[in-house]
Amino acid sequence: MTFRPEDGFPLSEIPKTYAADMGDTVVVRADADTLTWEQLYRRSNSMARGLIAAGAAPGRIVTLLLPNSTDLIVSVFACYKAGATPQVLSPRTTPAERDAILKIGAPAVVVVEPDGPVDDPAGAVTVLDLSDGQPDADMEPRLATSWKAPTSGGSTGRPKIIISGRPAVTSGFDPDVWGIEPGDHSLITAPLHHNAPFGTAMSTIFLGGSVTLLTRFDAERTLATIDEYEVTWVYLVPTMMRRIMALPDEVRRRYSLHSLRSAWHCAEPCPAWLKRKWIEWLGPERLWELYAGTEAEAGCTIRGDEWLAHVGSVGQVTWGEMKLLDPDGNEITSPETSGEVFMRVSPGTDATYYYIGAEPHTRDGWSSLGDMGRFDADGYLYLHDRRSDMITVGGVNVYPAEVEAALIEHEQVLTAVLIGLPDADTGNRLHAIVQTPESGGATEAELRGFLADRLSRYKQPATIELVHQSLRDDAGKVRRSALRAERITKVSP
Repeated sequence: MTFRPEDGFPLSEIPKTYAADMGDTVVVRADADTLTWEQLYRRSNSMARGLIAAGAAPGRIVTLLLPNSTDLIVSVFACYKAGATPQVLSPRTTPAERDAILKIGAPAVVVVEPDGPVDDPAGAVTVLDLSDGQPDADMEPRLATSWKAPTSGGSTGRPKIIISGRPAVTSGFDPDVWGIEPGDHSLITAPLHHNAPFGTAMSTIFLGGSVTLLTRFDAERTLATIDEYEVTWVYLVPTMMRRIMALPDEVRRRYSLHSLRSAWHCAEPCPAWLKRKWIEWLGPERLWELYAGTEAEAGCTIRGDEWLAHVGSVGQVTWGEMKLLDPDGNEITSPETSGEVFMRVSPGTDATYYYIGAEPHTRDGWSSLGDMGRFDADGYLYLHDRRSDMITVGGVNVYPAEVEAALIEHEQVLTAVLIGLPDADTGNRLHAIVQTPESGGATEAELRGFLADRLSRYKQPATIELVHQSLRDDAGKVRRSALRAERITKVSP
């Protein structure tokens, strides 16, 4: 493989260019299904023609209601060739959430699975519908005005689309941030309808690497896949890390992970005890963490050895700029003082995104995702919680992240979510929803004892609800508003 794309190379030309050198090489695996560069090149040509005939064009979105699959990767490149912006949505999205996103995005085409849900949106088509009868030869190149259009905010009932500010051309930004190198073999353990899995999978492909997509997460299967395909780069979320670490020692020892150069995690807080175990297992140089928003104005990264010196930090600012503001909008310059995290791109840099369906929360050119945090004297950022998640109990503010962090330090707690439920006396009462294993999990009394010397009395949950089903989606995100709404409904007369 001799080709290396320079910044600005059209994404539509990626399959053709690599197919010329390594057409029979597998670029994507998903379960037993494989896709070579030549197949990606030819199939995306055919589908692109079908998309254009259906109305896809520069400046338009094409919505892909597809799971992790070779068809999904073909569809993304077909969008680039048609000049459209791909928007990957989960086929398991509820009709209400899906329709709200489609309403604001007004996609030119909606692509669905052939055997997907029976309530597909009107006018939806399959990959086969679009490709059938279409030639697979070269076509006149087009350029999509944006290379991705992820969605966010569905858990609040106010979905928004985050349109990338970069057109469909290559950039060294994403590979540099994630430490992805040319020719890497990446294992993507989460669905591509989430931003980080999509960005890292595509960055690997843009650099001529290969990607294995898990269609369903399984702890041991993840380790087996790393060894079988000599994976060099893997994406995880802490929920997955916990499940892998919960495997018996003799099971984990079956897999050497000798090929793995780096393992990255993000999307949710990682308990200190869990991160220490992973550092001990892989070595500190191989474990990385990233903190950023899909908007990508600024972000932090931290390697395991740095984390050991700054336990609990998400790292120093790696790109863009960040600062903390107090409630009155004054900048906080002293270390160890909490405030709201505001970000902006580095001066002279183009905008990294724009919203459809929402307006950013800004102050004087700086924007906030609502996170609260503090910097230490060395410039390392420590996150506390989302401003919008704060719960006021009897006039006292409680940030759920602190209580949740204390709960998940218990090794029998898989996930914890703290919400506020209405209380006639204090306005809100703290209610903890705690996921434990189906057998051998902690009891409510045990958890209360565990929290007793870890949290001040006013931060102690008034009620604890033990559950066994996951409280996070397949990318590690908590649907806090939905959890609260369910419980309010149950207690309402």
